[in-house]
Amino acid sequence: MTLKPEPEETAPLTLEHVPSFINVPVSVKLKDIENQINVILKGLIYEDKTIEDDDIEIKIWKEAPIMIQNDKMASNNRIKTIFPLKAIIKYRIGTQTLGVNLYKTSEFNLNGVVTLISDIGLSNWKLKSKTRIADLEWKESPSMVVYGKKLPVTYLVNPAIKIFKADIEKSIDAAIEASMDFKPNVLEAIEKLTVPFKMNDDYESWLRIVPIEIYSTDAQLNKGKVLLQMGMKCYMETVIGQQPEPKFDAKKIVLKPVSKMPNHVTSNIIAISTYLDASKIMTKNFSGQEFGSGSKKVTVKNVDIWHKQGKMVIALDLQGSVNGTIYLEGVPLYNNVTKELFFDNLDYVLDTKSKLLRTANWLAKGLILKRIQENCRYSIQSNLDEGKQTMLNYLNNYSPMPGVFVNGTMEDIEFQRIQLTNNAILAFLKVTGDISVTVDGLK
Repeated sequence: MTLKPEPEETAPLTLEHVPSFINVPVSVKLKDIENQINVILKGLIYEDKTIEDDDIEIKIWKEAPIMIQNDKMASNNRIKTIFPLKAIIKYRIGTQTLGVNLYKTSEFNLNGVVTLISDIGLSNWKLKSKTRIADLEWKESPSMVVYGKKLPVTYLVNPAIKIFKADIEKSIDAAIEASMDFKPNVLEAIEKLTVPFKMNDDYESWLRIVPIEIYSTDAQLNKGKVLLQMGMKCYMETVIGQQPEPKFDAKKIVLKPVSKMPNHVTSNIIAISTYLDASKIMTKNFSGQEFGSGSKKVTVKNVDIWHKQGKMVIALDLQGSVNGTIYLEGVPLYNNVTKELFFDNLDYVLDTKSKLLRTANWLAKGLILKRIQENCRYSIQSNLDEGKQTMLNYLNNYSPMPGVFVNGTMEDIEFQRIQLTNNAILAFLKVTGDISVTVDGLK
């Protein structure tokens, strides 16, 4: 009976997570903003019921759908709003003498169009605007007699624009802000992206994204769209085994302003393979295989691995000419050609080797050990390569929620280093590529 090399406790490990940066450009059509503003702004927009202060009462309604477009004469952060309105205006002339009311009041219905210009920016997840009325054009100009003279009503009304000007400007700004709160859309999309998804069935590998911060440039207008260059600072992990729980807390996500985003993204992934899951994979590798020659043969029924003094101990439960457990040890390395984790300098531990030389010399021979070593391997890198196609499907117009589409590219996966813990092998990998999340149609 060979002696079992007992597992060794490693020092507590603090994972040296290297953050990844993922581009998340968000694009929203001006048409969608227009639709939202028309939902928010409807009916009576402004009302002045007091005629005594300035001899005029005004009610302003939205007459037809508001239109929003790029201000082609301005920079990339300015929009133009065309606001058709209907006005009911009461105007009075006259005076009050000795308590006698000598006023004459006339009421007019007018239709017109207000043109507003808004400078836009991003503040605390919301599209902010600073709007001003650039033009007011009345479609008609009825007149009334004032002190014996016939004057166009618009001539009397236009000085009163300053009364309702600020209110209309504020109503447009409030509607833009209310319709363009990016936070629910972006965070909901990111939450969907952070649900771990399976990349490979054979190795049961899962990709998990853990967001830390969101960065954003200021809003820009281009070809009828509002563009936000956003980026997500996150950790990316590949977990081997059962589906891991997502790590997402919307309350902890902070939006930070930046001047620009990188065009290309480097993602640092930690591939986590527990010893239990690695043991299952290697047990599967040995299935149906015999080792030996002639009548002296054994099969491996189970594999168990653990950590000891910087090396991996591999326990093989044998059945056949030898019944019992033998122990090997080696150092986990990565083979860049075969794209697998393997165990370098794999050999029987001293006690196992001495007993085999006495009782089963044929099993201790190098040729059989080499064949056994070929099965003491499993893929972390190759499962990512195989899962690459799955990820590409995930990045091919994937829609985690209505109106949100994910697209992107992946390039090569580069191995960095291996680190051992008490219960897992950690492989640090670097992946290049990009991801974009497009908001196409706000709901």
